[in-house]
Amino acid sequence: MQKGWRIGCLFGIPLLIDYSWLVILALATREYASSYRLWGPALSWSAGFAIALLLFGSVLLHELGHSLAAMSQGIKVNSITLFLFGGVASIESESKTPGQAFQVAIAGPLVSFAIFLILGLGSQVLPQTSLLAIVAERVAEINLVLGLFNLIPGLPLDGGQVLKAAIWKITGSRFAGVRWAAKTGQVIGWLAVAFGLTISLLSRQYGGLWIALIGWFAIRNATAYSRFTALQEALLKTKAGDAMSRDFRVVDANSTLREFADRYLLEVNPFPFYVAADNGRDLGLVSIDDIRCTERSQWQIQTLHSIVKPLGKITAVSEKASLAEVINTMESSQLPRIIVLSPIGSVAGTIDRGDVVKVLAKYLKPKISEADVKRSKEENSYPQELQLSAIAKTAQEN
Repeated sequence: MQKGWRIGCLFGIPLLIDYSWLVILALATREYASSYRLWGPALSWSAGFAIALLLFGSVLLHELGHSLAAMSQGIKVNSITLFLFGGVASIESESKTPGQAFQVAIAGPLVSFAIFLILGLGSQVLPQTSLLAIVAERVAEINLVLGLFNLIPGLPLDGGQVLKAAIWKITGSRFAGVRWAAKTGQVIGWLAVAFGLTISLLSRQYGGLWIALIGWFAIRNATAYSRFTALQEALLKTKAGDAMSRDFRVVDANSTLREFADRYLLEVNPFPFYVAADNGRDLGLVSIDDIRCTERSQWQIQTLHSIVKPLGKITAVSEKASLAEVINTMESSQLPRIIVLSPIGSVAGTIDRGDVVKVLAKYLKPKISEADVKRSKEENSYPQELQLSAIAKTAQEN
């Protein structure tokens, strides 16, 4: 769900402003205005406000560069949001190749460098003592810093994306690229935190706290990126056969409905479904609801053959299907559980959402508790914070 105020749309991309943007806009206006006090209160504050707006305009164009590069590859861009730390483009999926990933990553800094050149040349053409020339030169410098800063090789910065693409190209693994780029981002983040706090303690100035805050933001996002990708990798590498349980019973398809009811309907904990087999071959599923909907007078006459749902007509996955495919199939068909078929077409097991969480628990950091696994099994649901449905969708698309 998109958060923030929608201020417009550009190239079909919704443009949003987060509430935190108003804070940094006010701080930036004050900071820039203080540099032009000699121009008088009206002009200095006007110049400060203009530079602050142009700063975020530059950030917007920077993110638009990423977005247009992604769109050229057929990737949907959900939105561009301006917030406390700058801007972020919400891109729906990853590029298919390391070369394409590099193009998307480098597009933003290239836009910033282009703005730097254009405004830098413009400031030289204008009268050097004019306020317009000074503002143009200041915004040009901001774009140079923005481009260079984003090339720092650690996620979530663009340089981290470039590093990811390079390692992906060398190793052939996108996941290896993310792991290295995320670790680099975490190291750089901790260095920024340490550096910022040291400056604040030694000089007793609050500017260092801003550097530390940016470092904390980098650590937080690099960790989240690493966790997200690790979960994607687990969803692709873990197979249905690893997650399935044998939560079903095989019954004789030649049994009458009465024989089946007498034997199984009175069980304290009945199975969610039963597999009807004949001569050692699984024919399909027997639903207790179908039996209950059949006239009682027919129970002695009809066999399970009459109500069985053939395996060929039910939604199922193979044992070798990835867990991402399992989740996506269950979600798209709105199934509480899904049947897993063996290579010969017989029922090998069944998977519900609790089974998915249980097999993924060993990959999750922080570890998911046994109580949460049990709750997922009982409620047949995923923990909300994992967003498994969304992650599975992007994993399979990539």
